[in-house]
Amino acid sequence: MNPRLSDLVSASRVVSIPLRTKFRGITERELLVFEGPNGFSEWAAFTEYSDEEAATWLAAAIEWGHNDLPAPKRNSVPVNAILPAVTLADISKILTRAGKFTTVKIKTAEKGQSVSDDLARILEVQNLYPEAKIRLDANGGFNISQAMELLEKLSFEGIELEYFEQPVATIADLSEMKIEIAKTGQTTLIAADESVRKSSDPLAVELAGAADILVLKSAPLGGIANALQIAASSKLPIVPSSAMQSSIGLSAELHFAACLDELVFDAGLGTMNLFAGDLVTDSLKPVDGVLEVRRPEVATSALDTLKAEDHRYDWWIARLQRCGRLIGLEA
Repeated sequence: MNPRLSDLVSASRVVSIPLRTKFRGITERELLVFEGPNGFSEWAAFTEYSDEEAATWLAAAIEWGHNDLPAPKRNSVPVNAILPAVTLADISKILTRAGKFTTVKIKTAEKGQSVSDDLARILEVQNLYPEAKIRLDANGGFNISQAMELLEKLSFEGIELEYFEQPVATIADLSEMKIEIAKTGQTTLIAADESVRKSSDPLAVELAGAADILVLKSAPLGGIANALQIAASSKLPIVPSSAMQSSIGLSAELHFAACLDELVFDAGLGTMNLFAGDLVTDSLKPVDGVLEVRRPEVATSALDTLKAEDHRYDWWIARLQRCGRLIGLEA
């Protein structure tokens, strides 16, 4: 049962959690949390998102805090390490902090960087971790020629990718890129993320034959129930992932991953090592490349320590009221 909007507002806290390194252009992760009958939940729609997109994230947060949820099918989930688009000097420090892992996702197509920068980062990771599977994530930041240039250089270096996540922005460009890959004789798999969660039809990318893998995050899809329905409707392998949430929001994505019938690939949930703070007593950080499926206990002291400035609280509450009305919450 959904809460009243006024009750949600009164229960809300706004925090700003510092990151260890810049990620998606930010150095702090700002978000809103509230406590419901199930425990604490998190609304972490990025600040640049429209109210319509952010409202879908809010529905997911309400589901995690207030609604009945399916039971998980496993007690733990294997996860990848994640490497932001950092300098070569920082790679070892960041991945050492991730501990043991068998898969690493490397961010590419950072603004202000070149394909050569990405290639150098990938080569350094392979040098440091020759046994690790490598997946790339461009967040739609390349055009087709840039993405193909990187694949050509990787092929020359003898590097095989596990998959390339959202190399280009649109479904049409993903389709064209798959054709270009086939022309070269390569077998690189394409995973779709933004083309799923930002589409009015999450399965449009599959219907267009534009991807080999779907990356699903329950928050931008409106919650665990919706994400599971999309996964069940797809014939493609599913990679559950997260969106730089605190351990509160990450626990919901972990629960979604644990509810899937099958996990073919390591989940994209090893993100807490990028944070310099958290809101729980025992952060959801992987041990030996695996996350235990659990809902961590919130540290109320951290809610105070990481409290956002008053004007940011006002901004989030105004946004909450607008988005709450969009999803039909009663005043």
